[in-house]
Amino acid sequence: MTATTPTPLIELGTKPSGIVPLKPPVDPATLRHKNFIDAPDWRRIPAYADVTEEQFLDHKWQSKKSITRPDKLLDALRSLVSEEFIRDATEGFQRAPMSLRVSPYMLSLIDWNDPYDDPLRIQFIPLASRLLPDHPKLGLDSLHERADAPVPGLTHRYPDKALFLPLDTCPVYCRFCTRSYAVGIDTEEVEKTHFRVDEARWKQAFEYIASRPELEDIVVSGGDAYNLRPEQITLILTTLLEMPNIQRIRVATKGPAVMPQKILTDDEWVDAVTRGVDLGRKLHKEVVLHTHFNNPNEITGITRDAMNRLFERGITIRNQSVLQRGVNDTPETMKLLVKRLGQIHVHPYYVYVHDLVQGVEDLRTTLETGLMLEKHVRGTTAGFNTPTFVVDAPGGGGKRDAHSYEFYDRETGISIYQAPSVKPGQRYIYFDPIDLLPPEGQARWADPSQHQVMIDDALSRVREPGRGRPD
Repeated sequence: MTATTPTPLIELGTKPSGIVPLKPPVDPATLRHKNFIDAPDWRRIPAYADVTEEQFLDHKWQSKKSITRPDKLLDALRSLVSEEFIRDATEGFQRAPMSLRVSPYMLSLIDWNDPYDDPLRIQFIPLASRLLPDHPKLGLDSLHERADAPVPGLTHRYPDKALFLPLDTCPVYCRFCTRSYAVGIDTEEVEKTHFRVDEARWKQAFEYIASRPELEDIVVSGGDAYNLRPEQITLILTTLLEMPNIQRIRVATKGPAVMPQKILTDDEWVDAVTRGVDLGRKLHKEVVLHTHFNNPNEITGITRDAMNRLFERGITIRNQSVLQRGVNDTPETMKLLVKRLGQIHVHPYYVYVHDLVQGVEDLRTTLETGLMLEKHVRGTTAGFNTPTFVVDAPGGGGKRDAHSYEFYDRETGISIYQAPSVKPGQRYIYFDPIDLLPPEGQARWADPSQHQVMIDDALSRVREPGRGRPD
């Protein structure tokens, strides 16, 4: 019997007969999430003018040519930007708590005709003219990851989940990194707590995980799993999967957003991840990738091809974005990001209201912005492709739904959260950036004597669990 292709019931593009549509059909040209560039024009950057397509698509070339020194970065841009921008960025790097590492791919995606307002430049290249004073209640390790670490590089905060940090390097370094206390090399502003690759330290973490039957879920982060060698990925995943208590593993990497070429050309790394996923499936356990796109401009045809390769191998990919001023803080941008992620088989999972990170107050937005964006995003696509907007409660309360605050004063920018299943009885305070508060709130924060008064007043407004909230 010869197999035949069935004739489709309806030819695509035909007009329905006898049907009165409730809505007019959408013009395909308006479906922006489906329309993105195949590849950036890297040759417009003088340093890459003679780079071939084969080189640009090679992860080894991308890694080797990633820029780690501010002077080298600015030298590569001198013919593209003004001397004013060069001076601005030079001073910005001197004041930054985060190390520099940016890939040629990322540099080629930035609009150098408008570098001050480009959302990708904002994430990776600090400008002194845009920096703002840190909030007076801000700290370097605002999430208290080290305080909840029973052994170095392992944070155990939630009852059944732990965060494992096998290394402290990444393919690029983001200005807004909540782990700037540890990631990258020391800077003029910060002496880091380092978690270098060290199998003796890893063994301590594995022994602790195996000794705690309540632990079921491990996040392998860092740093970034992109920088682990294939044999190291195999060691970590196999060791964890062989523990009877472990049911789920999340491998965290920003790599797909900043260097998708690795997924297309580093077969050994992709094979190692695939073997881990397959082993987990055979053991009826889950191994997934969690990645980190923040703006729709980060998604290109190279990204699509890389994500398709993982999709073909049955690898689930989820995305965690950070809400940032000038990057994704408008309904139009956030909706486009969410829809474009769905187009490349990446599930939008979380959007974090920006953590209280040192040196990047210009990137933070208000809790109110996050609440507004969630309302606009919800309903634009399927629920499983709709992210949850969360506040990672400062002080170690963990991720709380942004809407679940106990109290929120929009004048002072103080919001209060509780985490009864994480640390019962404790209250966690998030602070909006002062420059976005109304004049009355800014005036109160300008007076140091008012700081504790505002906090105490907010805490006094929190009711007991189960009695509702006063706002």
